Amino acid sequence: MRRRRATGGRGRRITGAPQASRVTLQDVADRAGVSLTTASRVVSDGPRRVGQHMIQRVHQAVAELGYSANLQARAVATGQSSTIGVVVHDIADPYFSTIAAGLMDVADGRQLLVCLSSAPAGELAEREYVSLMRSQRARAVILIGSRSDDVAARDRLREELSAFGAAGGRVVCVGQDLLDVDTIMPENAAGAQALAHALVAQGHQTFAVLAGPRGLITAQERLAGFRAGLRSLSVGLDSRSIISGALTRDGGYEAMSTVLALSGPLPDCVFAVTDIMAVGALARLRAQGLTVPADIAVAGFDDITTLRDVYPPLTTVRLPLKSMGEMAASLVLDDQRTDHPRVIPVPGEVVLRESTNPRPRPRAAWAARLTGG
Repeated sequence: MRRRRATGGRGRRITGAPQASRVTLQDVADRAGVSLTTASRVVSDGPRRVGQHMIQRVHQAVAELGYSANLQARAVATGQSSTIGVVVHDIADPYFSTIAAGLMDVADGRQLLVCLSSAPAGELAEREYVSLMRSQRARAVILIGSRSDDVAARDRLREELSAFGAAGGRVVCVGQDLLDVDTIMPENAAGAQALAHALVAQGHQTFAVLAGPRGLITAQERLAGFRAGLRSLSVGLDSRSIISGALTRDGGYEAMSTVLALSGPLPDCVFAVTDIMAVGALARLRAQGLTVPADIAVAGFDDITTLRDVYPPLTTVRLPLKSMGEMAASLVLDDQRTDHPRVIPVPGEVVLRESTNPRPRPRAAWAARLTGG
């Protein structure tokens, strides 16, 4: 039995757009009056040139039909999608979001899509995300964040990254050079050591450290660098004054509470291994009625943009966060293949601000602690 074509009120064929879920690239080509190959070149912005008049017709047909490219099908056909997977440890931390913003600017300029995920669980969650990106044939993956001292989890992540690379994907890490991939490597220990020298030069002699999680290598590197800097100047650091805690504002608040609960006089200065922890420490000191730096000095690390609104202005170690993101994206998107992973060290710059200003001795808070007042 022959099917009758649907018609309008006067026998005219209905020529409206097909249902959105059924519109194909062939429909676009038919509407524009061009070949399927030409339509494909225009929609995918391919390297072969197409006349401007045809481009306009194809774009008009796409708009009229509501055509949306099947990205998964395109990835299967080409072996690669236009997606870049990005994993950060904490999107709420300006350290990570600023680096991500830098790489997204580069990706946007290349008309690529960034798929961003937050993986606070570390290497295990990162491995699952890389596996997902491999199944989606992502063009590249960028991991932003510290490695942990969980060697087994790191090895499993390295295996997944190797499989992703074998399938044609590119990988860059912003952190430690421990995954056998191209790496943007902040010089954490050297930056913290330089900060210790600068703080001692200001006259500070006793210190506490808000050291972050014990298993996080970035925190370990910054603590080790700071400790080495003090040791080189014959300044000690009591192990009881090294307080672990989450790399968050609340983690800094709680770690500062522990410092305040220690017996004996207040330290001259508290070094938080990240600025976001330092922000929490400043809040805790305000709640205690202590003044920075008159009663106690505070320093951080990273120079996050949030510090523009922090009072007093925070002494820190500046990393070029946005530039680090741009460098990571440029590495992962270039066409250069090397026999060995590339490592780009990123030095930090000590920035002295009001939060560690030197002050005359003895301080009121110090004297009160010594006298038991």
